Amino acid sequence: MSIGEILTVLRRRWYVMVPLTLISLLAGAHLYRSVPVAYQSQSSVALLDSTAVAELAPAFGNPIANAGGSLVVTADVLIRTLSGTDAARDLQGIGVTDPYTVGFAANTSGPMLTLTVTGTDRENVLEETNKLTAFAGETLNALQAAAKVKPAYMVQTAPVVLPQTPVPQMKSRYQQVLGVVILGTTAAFVLSFLTDSLLAAIRRRRAAEAAPARGRGRRKPWGRQLDATALLSGYLALAFFIPSNLTLPGMGGVGTPANVFALLCLFWYLAAWITGRIRPAPGTRLPRVVMCLLAFSVLGSYLANAMRGSSHKEVLAADRGLIGLLVWVSLVVLVSAGIQDRERLDVLLRRAVVMGSVVAAIGFYDFFTATNVADSISIPGLQSSVAQITTLDRGSFTRPRATTAQPLEFGGMLAILLPFAVQQAFDPVRRHLRAWRRWAPVALMGGALPLTVSRTSIIGALIVVLVMVLRWKPERRWAAIGLLMGAVACFKVIIPGLIGTITALFASFVSNSDSSTQARTVKYSAIVPYLTERPLFGRGFGTFLPELFFFTDNQYMLTLAEMGLVGLLALLVLLFTGIHQGGAIRRLARTESDRELGQAFFASALVSLVIAATFDALSFPMFAGVFFLTIAAGGSYLGFIRRTAPEPATVESPCSSTSRPPTTDRSRVAAR
Repeated sequence: MSIGEILTVLRRRWYVMVPLTLISLLAGAHLYRSVPVAYQSQSSVALLDSTAVAELAPAFGNPIANAGGSLVVTADVLIRTLSGTDAARDLQGIGVTDPYTVGFAANTSGPMLTLTVTGTDRENVLEETNKLTAFAGETLNALQAAAKVKPAYMVQTAPVVLPQTPVPQMKSRYQQVLGVVILGTTAAFVLSFLTDSLLAAIRRRRAAEAAPARGRGRRKPWGRQLDATALLSGYLALAFFIPSNLTLPGMGGVGTPANVFALLCLFWYLAAWITGRIRPAPGTRLPRVVMCLLAFSVLGSYLANAMRGSSHKEVLAADRGLIGLLVWVSLVVLVSAGIQDRERLDVLLRRAVVMGSVVAAIGFYDFFTATNVADSISIPGLQSSVAQITTLDRGSFTRPRATTAQPLEFGGMLAILLPFAVQQAFDPVRRHLRAWRRWAPVALMGGALPLTVSRTSIIGALIVVLVMVLRWKPERRWAAIGLLMGAVACFKVIIPGLIGTITALFASFVSNSDSSTQARTVKYSAIVPYLTERPLFGRGFGTFLPELFFFTDNQYMLTLAEMGLVGLLALLVLLFTGIHQGGAIRRLARTESDRELGQAFFASALVSLVIAATFDALSFPMFAGVFFLTIAAGGSYLGFIRRTAPEPATVESPCSSTSRPPTTDRSRVAAR
């Protein structure tokens, strides 16, 4: 469905679109006038050691000089106490009825707290902030008194920033108004196409049949035919070439231009599906069914977050989680239901590999120049969603991230695309191309993985090698092993110390002497209290924020905390579905090229399954987008393979037959 056809439907059904849009605008204006402005006041409190402890040299009785990191644990205890229901009930008794939050002060590593009160009465907010600040000190004294700490050894609170004059929070007001307008406009859009589809069915689709005849003349540029492959190619270009930390203001990490474009593409698909121009291809239902399970767990966790009285930050994070879910649903639907031709699916995967190769080349530049290209990219209207992104080092090497937000995302994204680069290099359809064009993506992606100096990248590369190489014929297998050994030798000569640093990483991991590994494993036990508190649906998808809690560096542990056991089960089903699709493609394939394609999907899904335990994979937009795109592509390919597979033999028909001829290589060459 082209853009011109979409505009034609909206113009033809103006009596649906215009009134509902006007109603949404009027509702937004009424909401703007009726919703009171919220005011916010903050204060900061520091924890100070007792005078008795501070008398030790070199502080000599100065508690401020001895306000060290050892009090961070005490500050965490105080934050949890003030955030509990008992403290909220006590604060209501002294007049603090507006929502409040307590957390560590931003950009500080010491025991400093920020207290925030939000309300609609400016004077009352300031008064409540004073009461909350005083209550924090009283609560700390009560905790220590209950523990029978002597007064001389009690930790004290000292206001560092007094309660500030409340400032209006217009952002939340605008968000509510904009939400009403967007909801009304979206409903008008969908109902316009639904009305057009129903009327077209009543008139036996005469208008739909006449539309192509009227459009046989010269077509305007905006009327060119669009398909899902073209739209997904645009998504990949935005995802790969705009740094993933640059987002629209107020949307957080999910507000990347690529994600916003994916949501618009979902509207395109809905319009085409409602009007009957797109029908999902047979046999491609599996990825969409699995996404329904994941969506059910995310919605369940969203309701769980709404029912537990979460903070304002957690509510906003849960809303952003729903936006991220819609983006993933859009990718899965567009790939598995929007692409009707296998040749166009081949084109999409090829474009993904080429764009990933460009990102890998940028990573090479970052590594050898000890810089980050993404730091120099500034786009008007976008802002960084990650504060103070700097160049990361390990040993004497700069860890590249190219246009991703973190080296782990860079390595993980390349690891799940590498199997497809290898498969495309061996594809007989592309043998007419020069060798450097076929093997350049493999060299760039495979060579960039060790440059990240991370266990995640090396594990991903090893899985790809084990899954892909061991299934090859002996002559190809031994040639590949020799080439890999030569590549390791080249890295050792060209980049001295890199192989030794990577080896030391795994040696420290085995001996449990690595501080990074220890920091991660210690956090595993810290997840248990959150899981036991809400075991089924968790605290809410996207609400386990590092600034409120801690980094998990493990997608499975993060899923347990945010979506509980139901969410973890849905995630595992999604990952094993990808593995199943790869195995099924290989089993049903009739050509060696298709069997290698199935092995590539199997390797990619297995890489995702393993490396998800090494970092919070779905928190990074580029990795998550490529992951869901490959899962959906596997389901779509499986549908195409099943429709061309021979029918099983029966007693009545002992000879197997096919309902339609398989796709020939020549037709695929024409698509390239």
